Amino acid sequence: METFIDLKEFEENPLYQAQRQRSLGDLTDDMIDVPIIDLINGFNRLPYCFTLQSCYGHFVYNGQKDPHNLEPLPGKDTITKVEYRIAYIAFCIENSLLGRGLFESLKKITAIDPDNIQFCCAEWFWKRQVNSYALQVEPDRFKREDTAILDYKEALHIEEILNEFFPLLYELVENADKR
Repeated sequence: METFIDLKEFEENPLYQAQRQRSLGDLTDDMIDVPIIDLINGFNRLPYCFTLQSCYGHFVYNGQKDPHNLEPLPGKDTITKVEYRIAYIAFCIENSLLGRGLFESLKKITAIDPDNIQFCCAEWFWKRQVNSYALQVEPDRFKREDTAILDYKEALHIEEILNEFFPLLYELVENADKR
């Protein structure tokens, strides 16, 4: 599945509120990876955005075959290859002053590591929901994929990025609530 295309300009969307209510009405906590339930719910409390889909990111390797693994990588270099399943949050953002402010804040998250974090669009999201954007953690060379095979050292680096990425998003939501 292609998860990356360049950012698109905001469009007018008079159906935003109805789409938001419908999307959030179908969302339950058991559909969200446990470590980010509060984060996703925090974004969804903001009236100028809602989440479309998310993933905490998963590391699958020899000895750890659970495709939804939430455990950190082993501390020792005992594995050579890791299948990394992309961490991302896909949002629909309202074309409003507060929505555009959130958009700019999300773009800044890429500064953590521009070679491994992208703020983008996904064409298949945009086709069903205009003004949809994704913030993803994926090595740049794999940015158009939803999985990547990494060596152990690079997988550890991605894990370090995730350990900074999600806390910054929690902070962003907390500060957005104060606007």
